[in-house]
Amino acid sequence: MPSLFRRKPADLVEDSVTTVTTDEESAARPRGYTPSKKELGQVTPKRPVAGRRPTAPAKPLTKEEARAQRRAARAEAAAEFRREGGPRDRGPERLLARNVVDSRRTIGTWFFGGALIVLFGSNQAMPPIVRLLSNVLWGALALGVLIDSILISRKIKRLVRERFPKSTEKLGSLYFYAIMRSITFRRMRAPAPRVNIGDKV
Repeated sequence: MPSLFRRKPADLVEDSVTTVTTDEESAARPRGYTPSKKELGQVTPKRPVAGRRPTAPAKPLTKEEARAQRRAARAEAAAEFRREGGPRDRGPERLLARNVVDSRRTIGTWFFGGALIVLFGSNQAMPPIVRLLSNVLWGALALGVLIDSILISRKIKRLVRERFPKSTEKLGSLYFYAIMRSITFRRMRAPAPRVNIGDKV
């Protein structure tokens, strides 16, 4: 029985080894003090520097370099707009309207050129026959654009109802969008045409 309550020599050694803290150190430390890793004998690992590129100081741009950089940024933005268009060109309905216009020849592409001829031809210094022909040309262009716009709008309306029956896009906005594109020269249209003339939409 006495051997059950006898302590082992190792237990006696552990009891004899205690951490001694001086009164001065305990007085200097505030309550809730947390010892640092250095005090605990731990070393914080450093981040590896291998593979890092030294950062060179930024060199100020000259006026010519800054101007060339701005010019390149504007050219890139213009090319992106030519390719993708702007916010008003987003949506499958707008793409369909563009394809309808781009797949056909429109009288509107000659509208501005004809308007320039009419402007010169209707001058009072011109002979009466020239002024008469200018007025006839102006009327023919206006009538042609009107008929072309009606045909384009009807086709857009039919295709939108067939392919996008749940569309919330306003048809009037689509008509105006398509008509404005139809009176723009093909090479100047943005976004650029994705279909050729005569392609089936």
